[in-house]
Amino acid sequence: MVRVAIADDQAVVRMGLRALLEREPGMECVGEAGDGHTALALLRRTRPDVLLLDIRMPGMDGLATLRAIAADPGLRGTRVVVVTTFAMDEYIFAALQAGASGFLLKDSAPDELVNAVRVVAAGEALLSPAITRKVIGLFGRHGAEPVEGIETLTPRERELVAWVATGRSNEEIARELTISPDTVRTHVSRAMVKLHARDRAQLVVFAMRAGLALPA
Repeated sequence: MVRVAIADDQAVVRMGLRALLEREPGMECVGEAGDGHTALALLRRTRPDVLLLDIRMPGMDGLATLRAIAADPGLRGTRVVVVTTFAMDEYIFAALQAGASGFLLKDSAPDELVNAVRVVAAGEALLSPAITRKVIGLFGRHGAEPVEGIETLTPRERELVAWVATGRSNEEIARELTISPDTVRTHVSRAMVKLHARDRAQLVVFAMRAGLALPA
């Protein structure tokens, strides 16, 4: 059972998301919040697997909520999907830095949202090629910077981390390199351990900061 919480200041949006989740086998909505402070209290009380989080909320907004989640050791098990009407570069960049595991626009199809919850609950990143290209461009303008542990990666691990940063899945990377998905998974997992990456999305951030990313 994947346990999901919803944080959005619009009651009609929360109602729609809850209705969608509750009719999906294997998913449970554990609660709703209309602002960041209420969302944090809900997370600490229910410890869901996934939080669907709006960016623009009154009081504590989505970005501040993301930072608070990342700073709370008790909430490390909760993955966050940002669900927003705004596909603006600065939001994407800031949310990834703050710990988001994925992004979804509010006008996405219902099956896309359900798939997003499953993907992120499994520890994967939900980064579309379009979003990945934007983020690569933003990091590229800032230039490479030191990332602790990057020097411990083997050449193969560095290569696969760079492929992960394109937003491709293990299966897609395996097809590109003509290797097995298990081989990709093994090297990526080792790289995550060495870099202390919380999840695949944070591994993408580390790769981009270190200048390892390939073209998306």
